[in-house]
Amino acid sequence: MIGVPEELAATQSRFNGAAGRAFVAALPDLAERCLERWGLRPDGPSLYGMCALVLPVVREADGRPAALKLQAVDEETAGEPVALRAWSAAGAGAVELLDHDPESGALLLERLDERRPLSGEADVRGAVTALGAVLARLVAVPAPEGLRTLGELVERMLAAVPERLGLLADAADRRLLADCAAAVREVAGEPGDRLLHWDLHYDNILAGRADAGRAGEWIALDPKPLAGDPGFELFPALDNLFDADEVVWRFDALTEALGLERERARAWTLGRVLQNGLWGAEEGKVRLAPDHAEIARRLLGRA
Repeated sequence: MIGVPEELAATQSRFNGAAGRAFVAALPDLAERCLERWGLRPDGPSLYGMCALVLPVVREADGRPAALKLQAVDEETAGEPVALRAWSAAGAGAVELLDHDPESGALLLERLDERRPLSGEADVRGAVTALGAVLARLVAVPAPEGLRTLGELVERMLAAVPERLGLLADAADRRLLADCAAAVREVAGEPGDRLLHWDLHYDNILAGRADAGRAGEWIALDPKPLAGDPGFELFPALDNLFDADEVVWRFDALTEALGLERERARAWTLGRVLQNGLWGAEEGKVRLAPDHAEIARRLLGRA
């Protein structure tokens, strides 16, 4: 019987309510079905994030190490196998998809070195440079048909601004978020068509394994795929391992690595601050996250 970590159960209950609790309750049986279906045996303690349970496994047929990822099927996860196949076909540096069960959403993935996330590198600027190189390969791939689009997200975001702006308690926060919305309106007419990861921070990049022929590679995993402008990808690398004094340096390094026009990339990065601020207001938060507000101020030249 596969155990479900208490932290994953608590997160699913908090954010997804009854549906999350039902997902957690079904995980042990789903794991057993997938192990049998794909001829797998467990190979170490389970891992987990906010939305998924990941079981290190070995394929009995050929002894290949792999990772079984179990997650609910929703708007975000439905596009993951589509994106992974597109990146794999292009040799773009994402984790390899070995198999997929569309009904349950289960993914059988290449095993990476979970002991070596990019976030663990002592040289943070070196980690930023490595992330930029990974991201440049990912966004070089055009988005397949049928994925969510940045244009759709922006339309909903801008429609929500008048109501949710008023939910913020601080006038400076309201002005800052309004400025973010104004920047997004300037670029909203050209939302882009690249295949975006949408959540590429330093913990979502792991080292490749020598036994898979990928020693020395940094490999992206856990995308939330979206079709859009690469400038919308930069925010997680500014916010994760946050350092206010490094915001502008990181932003410039990433725009250079991706070959982006700086002002356009700045507008889309402010769009991520807007998105997070709107989400927070919807959840009852009356202040912007301090790190997010500082990123906006730095990019707007107000720090």
